[in-house]
Amino acid sequence: MRILLSNDDGYFAPGLACLAEMLSTIADIIVVAPERDRSGASNSLTLDRPLNLHKAHNGFYYVNGTPTDCVHLAVTGMLDTLPDMVVSGINAGANMGDDTIYSGTVAAATEGFLLGIPSLAVSLTSAAGENFSTAARVAADMVQRFRDNKFNEPILLNINVPDVAYEQLQGIEVTRLGRRHKAEAVVKSQSPRGETVYWVGAAGPAQDAGEGTDFFAIQHNRVSLTPLQIDLTQYGQLDTVKRWLK
Repeated sequence: MRILLSNDDGYFAPGLACLAEMLSTIADIIVVAPERDRSGASNSLTLDRPLNLHKAHNGFYYVNGTPTDCVHLAVTGMLDTLPDMVVSGINAGANMGDDTIYSGTVAAATEGFLLGIPSLAVSLTSAAGENFSTAARVAADMVQRFRDNKFNEPILLNINVPDVAYEQLQGIEVTRLGRRHKAEAVVKSQSPRGETVYWVGAAGPAQDAGEGTDFFAIQHNRVSLTPLQIDLTQYGQLDTVKRWLK
């Protein structure tokens, strides 16, 4: 089995190194990741300049672009054959609820999915990053499950893992995305030159976090496993908009 690894924290991130070390024991891996932290890049492609591909001393490849660039470049121009799976992560911090819209980690997996490759996005739900090995073991478990029992349809899975020891996990729960409250206001400050600058505020607290959501699973030390789709059509409003046009 051959796996393409990427992330949004950069090719030097400890979560990526831990994931690569774990998955290399069960599959052939190749790593193509951003040259720097591109958290929050979402599904953006770089179209205003060329991309460069370099190889680091540890064998990882890195690109001066976004997570989506990395997977797109690898699959459509770098690799001779398609990988069997794309795995993105391990992100230092959760990607749940509305966060998935902005996440570069999820975006890298989404690009693999759009290119016809089964894809996983893996996140550790604490920025402290004390148990990357737990998330790596969960990712390896999922890869082995896929290898032994493939899906008969395209699959994009968003996996969030509690930042606890593997033995403390309370199982795996298939979940839906929860929802957050409105994000906090931007933080206004002043640069050393006296210019007004703004920092994007923190994400709002969980609003829809009841049983069945990714937030609920993580709160109870369970791995959250959410199948994602790309179709943004609001089917329930098709007739409403048609009537509005009359």
